[in-house]
Amino acid sequence: MIDADKRKGIVLNYLDKGYLVSKECIDTNLCVDVRHLEESDCLIILSDTINIKNAKDCNWLELDRARVMYEKRQNSKIIQKFSAFADKEEIKIVIPEENSVKITYSYDKDTVKKREVADFVTYFNKRYSVIEKILRQRKELENSVSISRILARREKNNVSIIGFVMNKRETRNGHLMLTLEDKTGIIKVLINKDRFELFKQAKELVLDEIIGITGTNGDKIVFANNIFIPDIPTNKELKKSSDEVYALFLSDLHVGSNKFLPDEFNKFLKWINMELGDEKQKKIASKVKYIFIAGDLVDGVGIYPGQEENLVITDIYEQYKECANYLKQIPSHIKMIICPGNHDAMRIAEPQPKFYEDFSKPILDLPNATFVSNPAHVNIHADENFSGFDVMMYHGASFDYYVSNVDSIRNQGGYDKGELIMKFLLQRRHLAPSHSSTPYLPETDHDPLVISKVPDFFVTGHIHKSVVSSYRNVSLICGSCWQSKTSFDEKMGHEPEPARVPIMNLQTRQIKILRFQ
Repeated sequence: MIDADKRKGIVLNYLDKGYLVSKECIDTNLCVDVRHLEESDCLIILSDTINIKNAKDCNWLELDRARVMYEKRQNSKIIQKFSAFADKEEIKIVIPEENSVKITYSYDKDTVKKREVADFVTYFNKRYSVIEKILRQRKELENSVSISRILARREKNNVSIIGFVMNKRETRNGHLMLTLEDKTGIIKVLINKDRFELFKQAKELVLDEIIGITGTNGDKIVFANNIFIPDIPTNKELKKSSDEVYALFLSDLHVGSNKFLPDEFNKFLKWINMELGDEKQKKIASKVKYIFIAGDLVDGVGIYPGQEENLVITDIYEQYKECANYLKQIPSHIKMIICPGNHDAMRIAEPQPKFYEDFSKPILDLPNATFVSNPAHVNIHADENFSGFDVMMYHGASFDYYVSNVDSIRNQGGYDKGELIMKFLLQRRHLAPSHSSTPYLPETDHDPLVISKVPDFFVTGHIHKSVVSSYRNVSLICGSCWQSKTSFDEKMGHEPEPARVPIMNLQTRQIKILRFQ
């Protein structure tokens, strides 16, 4: 890596001769001695456009625009025409490699129609249909019957049912009484307190999740013997890349907050540009190919009462402009995949669409960034011999609810144990199974928060603590934050751990956490 002073001198030498070179050209030693430029009739403008001869008729500005459009997957035909022209003119133009980020799901509806009560019914029915199919893959539930049929029975039989947890309460005798609902009816399910493991499992259930029950029916009641949750398969493949490249994970930058940590973030930027760290650390930085940013790029405006007292940038446009100034320092060969969070300038209801152009145009103009909704599913690093890694991104606004309402999560550390929350949601196959756990928009064609396809990585943020773990070969990764402790944190008893960056070696699936504080 060439140091900053030497790089500046090289650039000035080129400018004196009327040539503008990119930083990448210098750092990768593609630049030739300025004295030989006129002799070789060679012009260097970019790290992937070299050895140019007889190129006076080429519109280099349009070529650069074509490259950007290609990298953003907007148009590949223009750069192909440039390539054909280059062949005739003896110009070597290296077309950038095929974009290795593929969006497999991102919410993209532009308009929001008025929602009626019937829309909520349809929304929950769509969710039920998907998760019911998952549960019926269990041998014990493959012959499940509707609740209405069980209600019509008079004799006792072994039964299996699938339904929403409509209600959960403790009886006078200390048992748990569930109310289950499917498309045909409602029935009570008794969980006996003397069946310790079953009772413990039932205590973990939350309202509106979909479960399976096997047991014995009585008079408009089922006495449970087993509880089944959708969960993810135990035999999921642990995918690994054949080459050593890295993905790293950020979230919750909160640019604009008076608690934002610019010095720490600049340390990160210096490292990713191989200007900081020892040789081993710089080598890792040189192999980073993907950066995921899981929401809350800015602190926002009007997110909570009195927020203006905690802002150093009070204009939302300026917050995104400043954020873009930081992110554009990330090397252009690194793909950034970015989703919004609850502090970003958009609707809070999930799914959140990708960033609105009117507020956040400066970041949307970043040529090496892919923008997706919250939640979203993307595939990275696929090629003709490898299917790539499936990544589920979700900012994590529903996490607060499950920290408060699930005893095992709360008692084992709450926000300090983000992996427990992520595991809990994977087991439910839903990012916000309870109706009140997050604001949401009831889509009528499908439920965007259902985890219908099991990912390789589950990437989140929101809790301001870096978490890395694994559950049944799914890597659980939560970015930390770039904001020190706020008054809200103090009020809620949160202890953030900022400036930590999880980084994964895609060849080994090993994850380390880098600290920049």
